[in-house]
Amino acid sequence: MDQINQYILSTVEADQVIKTEEIQSLWSGYGSIKRYYLEGSTLSKVIVKHVQLSKVKHHPRGWNTDLSHQRKVKSYEVETNFYENYAQLTDNECRLPQCIGVGHFGEDVVIIMEDLDESGFPARLGSISFNEMKGCIRWLAYFHARYLNHSSEGLWDIGTYWHLDTRPDELQVMDDKALKNAASKIDQKLNNAKYKTLVHGDAKVANFCFSNDHNKVAAVDFQYIGGGVGMKDLAYFVGSCLYEEDCENYESDILNYYFSEFENAICHYQIEVDFDELKKEWTELYPVAWSDFHRFLKGWSPGHWKINSYSERIARQVVASLK
Repeated sequence: MDQINQYILSTVEADQVIKTEEIQSLWSGYGSIKRYYLEGSTLSKVIVKHVQLSKVKHHPRGWNTDLSHQRKVKSYEVETNFYENYAQLTDNECRLPQCIGVGHFGEDVVIIMEDLDESGFPARLGSISFNEMKGCIRWLAYFHARYLNHSSEGLWDIGTYWHLDTRPDELQVMDDKALKNAASKIDQKLNNAKYKTLVHGDAKVANFCFSNDHNKVAAVDFQYIGGGVGMKDLAYFVGSCLYEEDCENYESDILNYYFSEFENAICHYQIEVDFDELKKEWTELYPVAWSDFHRFLKGWSPGHWKINSYSERIARQVVASLK
């Protein structure tokens, strides 16, 4: 740890670390995220994500396989690449923490980031209203517009942590035979889209930080960023916020708001694209993206609260449309 602490001090140009506090441990015991309080630096606090890939792992849902480990290892490499090579393209419309430094120490990786609490995003929301959701949907629209047709080199070729190629074990144990048999067609339909961007890949409400008035947001956790259609993030985000009745009741409002903001974003970033064609393609892919995540859940955690009648109906309709 001395070497790592020395790296942190020199990178942030601080005299000493006064104290640290753990914000959370990383999934399956791969390290920690801590807040460092500094003395003698222009920064009073920074966030340090310390990834320890050599540590013994325990998966909370029992998926302890080499494939699971390799997927996790790659996810941290991807996040590092994103912060080093892509993050600087964003602006305040799709805010994320500024990366101050990335250090490699054997199998350990240390990412030093701006403390978003200090920068005006101190609130975390467990439950969320539709108005509060709009800030996150707007963030996604601007993020997707910013990286429209962008290379995913050094990231996941296919973004999201549930995409089919990385989840053969979960597919194997699925009881839903119709959805299981349609899984590869659903995957192909998403991957063969004309319009692609970089998707966040884990855009749940827990990965958004809010301003005190909840009107502005910033996003964190870019381990599963990669190529894909923006609907993957949108469907997953909505599923992380709403129960089944509201998923259905707000569906058209959510899509209308997303595409309204996306159109604003392509003007903001001066991106040339046939917006009407993109909107038509992605709107048709929204239920496909929803079904894709539903397929993962049914193999990974069959009793999960997100498996509901709305998701079942959407998936059945998509499966029927692919025959």
